[in-house]
Amino acid sequence: MTQTKATASQQPEIEISVLVPVMNEAGNIRPLIDEICEALKGRRFEIIYVDDASTDASPAELAESAAAIAQLRVLRHQSRAGQSAAIRSALLAARGHLIGVLDGDGQNVPADFPALEAALTAAVPPGSGSVGMAAGIRARRQDSPTRLLASRAARWIRRTLLADTHPDSGCGIKILHRTLFLQLPFFNHMHRFMPSLVKRHGGLVIGVDVAHRPRLRGTSKYRILDRLLVGISDIFGVIWLLRRAPRQGEVTEMTGGPDGGRT
Repeated sequence: MTQTKATASQQPEIEISVLVPVMNEAGNIRPLIDEICEALKGRRFEIIYVDDASTDASPAELAESAAAIAQLRVLRHQSRAGQSAAIRSALLAARGHLIGVLDGDGQNVPADFPALEAALTAAVPPGSGSVGMAAGIRARRQDSPTRLLASRAARWIRRTLLADTHPDSGCGIKILHRTLFLQLPFFNHMHRFMPSLVKRHGGLVIGVDVAHRPRLRGTSKYRILDRLLVGISDIFGVIWLLRRAPRQGEVTEMTGGPDGGRT
């Protein structure tokens, strides 16, 4: 059933914002949006798609979907900027306390969002003052042998050089606190290093088994050689960031009074 879009002043508080970056994903857009709506039925949520300068029918499919689905918002990059930049654009526009992220190719399964949120809430209860991220672990990846081999090599490099113990940092589906996400340093390809960056800012990383399925439509943008060359410089950049992580511990506000006491 189609809902009428409300004005900003009429909209209720958003619990979770789901961010979906896409580039030339015609045919995958509406089915994935419908799955997200089904997975979050009964919740106060929004879906923010960012079209990274697609040249296929993606813009038309997004416009048609936005006219029919009240929870859907669509942003568009004038020039292609990459997946991390698209996620960042959506994050800055998001209003939810929690941020869900998944790839736009349909290989991540939105039905895993409730389990991810439950794991995050159990590990980091509301009001605890802590933050974290529940990140997917693909038990049975539906990718080519070459891509699986490249992912294993990348995982070994991250574990060796970054002490990243999360078994599947490349998995696209995750949920984390918006306040935490906004604190993470932004750079191209940052989405591949989320567990390390979250830990750098004192966040907890929880691994959750999730489903993974083959791509049904379109073609993958994954290029192993390009990913390898870019990944080398990215690794050294992240090492630099981790070595310069702030160490101030908990921040408390001083109260007034002759003794200058703390709250």
